[in-house]
Amino acid sequence: MAGGPLRLVLASNNAKKLSELRAMLAGLPVSLVPQGDLGISEAPEPHCTFIENGLAKARHAAAAANGPAIADDSGLCVPTLAGEPGVNSAHFASVTLPAARRGGDVDSAPATLAREARRRVQDAANNALVLQRLHGAADRRAYFVSTLVAVRHAADPEPLVAVGRWPGELLTEPRGDQGFGYDPLMFIPDLGLTVAEMDAELKNQHSHRARAMAQMLALLRSVWRL
Repeated sequence: MAGGPLRLVLASNNAKKLSELRAMLAGLPVSLVPQGDLGISEAPEPHCTFIENGLAKARHAAAAANGPAIADDSGLCVPTLAGEPGVNSAHFASVTLPAARRGGDVDSAPATLAREARRRVQDAANNALVLQRLHGAADRRAYFVSTLVAVRHAADPEPLVAVGRWPGELLTEPRGDQGFGYDPLMFIPDLGLTVAEMDAELKNQHSHRARAMAQMLALLRSVWRL
């Protein structure tokens, strides 16, 4: 592309999500930049659906960056729990994070490391709450859902939207130390592994985000002509 790759702002500060999406976008002339690198705050996510929150985040980042942005609103949906945790997946459990302290793992680290440390605390609490809510349940089916929304500018009348679903079942205890979020609980029968037992390459071939990105790549090529 003349003038170098397109700067596409990612409306997220999740380092692992950034890594996954960068790998999936590697075939396009795109430079994916997390919004935090540009000093852009996280957008409110008041809506009850993935697509509404994804659009809100993409528009917020595009307005602040004055250019194209992409958002991924994703989560875990459990039929036995009436679709929960759904859009509340990242903050399903109420957590009191550790107070700032010198030499600690959470607040004394640089900003990115501190965010990831907080995320680990939250992830563990979220997983524990899901297990508690599913205690004794016979139906442990679950779906990871990813909704990707890309806009050329904040007022783009034609946002690109792609949705991927990845079915599995929730175990009664975590397995594996890769990935993030609910990955240690989500068992994929076809692969015989939890998502947290997969390396990045395998996960990026099969995940809900990979399925959504396959659709998004086709849209970026055909509509945005990348």
